[in-house]
Amino acid sequence: MEHEVFVPVAVERLREALADPARVARALPGLQQDEEAPPVAGRLKVRIGGHSITYRGTLAVSARDDGSYAIEADATESRGSGSAKLALTLSLGPAEGGTTATFTGTASADGRIADLPAEEVATATTRLLTRFAEHLGDEAPEPESSRGSEPVPMPAPVPEEETPSLDDLPASAVPFAEGDFEGGFEDDGTSPPGAPAEAAHARRTMIGRSAEEVDHAPPRGRYAPVPAPESAGTGAALRWAAPAAAFALASAIVVGRALRKRH
Repeated sequence: MEHEVFVPVAVERLREALADPARVARALPGLQQDEEAPPVAGRLKVRIGGHSITYRGTLAVSARDDGSYAIEADATESRGSGSAKLALTLSLGPAEGGTTATFTGTASADGRIADLPAEEVATATTRLLTRFAEHLGDEAPEPESSRGSEPVPMPAPVPEEETPSLDDLPASAVPFAEGDFEGGFEDDGTSPPGAPAEAAHARRTMIGRSAEEVDHAPPRGRYAPVPAPESAGTGAALRWAAPAAAFALASAIVVGRALRKRH
């Protein structure tokens, strides 16, 4: 038998795929790979006309000195006593836009497949080889020139948040007075519109004073502390002290006059 398939992949890329048993196993259509088995081994269902036969077996691909590849398969029916063997040679030739894969060799089978029409068997075989070659092209690695050629997307820069200046904020949004910081602020002595008269006076008074004076100076105007009221006991003592002193002075005068008269 002889069958050709065009694959839109360069020859070297197909050679890399054929050298990897895992890629070969994935390229074989319908193969259910067995675990802990040879590189390419498992169950394969083949459709021939209106019939389907499941085979269990192995497939091996080896490179030859002339650049071609030997493909050998040996399988038996999973439900029956029939068997199938395949001995092919795969040659790769460069073509415009890809590679021409040429399969040549022999195939033999007995059991259920021997009772089917030869034309249907040949059609099923060539369809299987065509799909294998096309899938092998899909499994071929990317060329070295294109690896890493795609630009790596850079993360979008995070805009820095601008800190508003105190000059840009309204007076009502500033939670402190200018005298609250050590050293004070440089100012022209003006107050924002709408500020109370007491606050404006205190602001003008505090500007130009040293930080120590500002820190220790008591607030003025509406912000001045309210003096504590005098206790009731102190007021009562003062109210009683004045009459008592007057009475003692009058008594001293009367006693002094009486003594002078007696002498």
